[in-house]
Amino acid sequence: MAQRPHNIKQHFDFTRFSSIGRALIVGVIAGFVVSIFRFSIEQGLKFVQWAYGQIHANWLLLIPWLILTVLVAVFVGWLVKKEPNIKGSGIPQVEGQLAGELDYGWWSVLWRKFVGGVLGIGSGLFLGREGPSIQLGATIGQGVAAKLRQTGSDRRSLIAGGAAAGLSAAFNAPIASTLFVLEEVYHNFSPIIWTTALVSAMASDFISLNFFGLVPVLHIPYDYNLPLSQYGNLIGLGIFLGVFGYLYQNVTLTMPNWYAKLRLPSWLDGLIPFLLVIPIGLLWPQLLGGGNAVILNLAAATPALIALLGIFVLRFSFSTISYGSGLPGGIFLR
Repeated sequence: MAQRPHNIKQHFDFTRFSSIGRALIVGVIAGFVVSIFRFSIEQGLKFVQWAYGQIHANWLLLIPWLILTVLVAVFVGWLVKKEPNIKGSGIPQVEGQLAGELDYGWWSVLWRKFVGGVLGIGSGLFLGREGPSIQLGATIGQGVAAKLRQTGSDRRSLIAGGAAAGLSAAFNAPIASTLFVLEEVYHNFSPIIWTTALVSAMASDFISLNFFGLVPVLHIPYDYNLPLSQYGNLIGLGIFLGVFGYLYQNVTLTMPNWYAKLRLPSWLDGLIPFLLVIPIGLLWPQLLGGGNAVILNLAAATPALIALLGIFVLRFSFSTISYGSGLPGGIFLR
């Protein structure tokens, strides 16, 4: 057997270790930013629900609340006008970046998405925080890449890692966040991307857990398993959700066309959901927000069937109205 010449030097490849170090930086920063984003939304929603309770006690407060709502809607619309890349969930923008079809200034998007998302989602609109958290994390990855002068595949790996970190901090699920980014955002697999995304997601999740504790976001305890005799109902449920999921997707995609028929500048479309959320808040303040609390409340005390259908119709319709306006917010959780 031929022996390797003794004059050939062995070099240890530090490429992967350096990528892990950069991934840790992205994950920690994204964990802090998205955790503050998540905390701000939760506190904003609590304030809004408290405010509607005060209005019930004194209806004269409805007038200043209406003025404040219009001012917030106009301000968020102005943010969207100045930086159109903060519209919606932000996931298509991240996909465009990773595909090399889109680029934008990271700081301009970061602070506007943060402020616009807190004001929009925290005001009680039916928008989720997970999509914006993905864009916030990806933008942080882009910023770290710029500061460290990373380009090409190294830059893309940091953006993908930031996206996974953002979702992980919002949802406390690092492995699911990594898989989601690889399958739905990056649309590709490589050891470097997988390692970077997983390390960033785990670092971000560690930071988030120190903010919110170890209880999962959708912690639903159960006392017994579903009996085998009821498994047939799951088929019917799957068909029902599949049909309405398809319908929901089509309504959501056509909603911008309906907004285009209004005689408003497109950046002011957000006025519609901001005004429509007021009667919802007055009548059912417990239904406001992205849907996390609603799911937990339904699990704790399931209402009558007619009430469930009412909640379904309300969230189906108003979430499409909220998202179709182009406000910074997602529909990852309805």
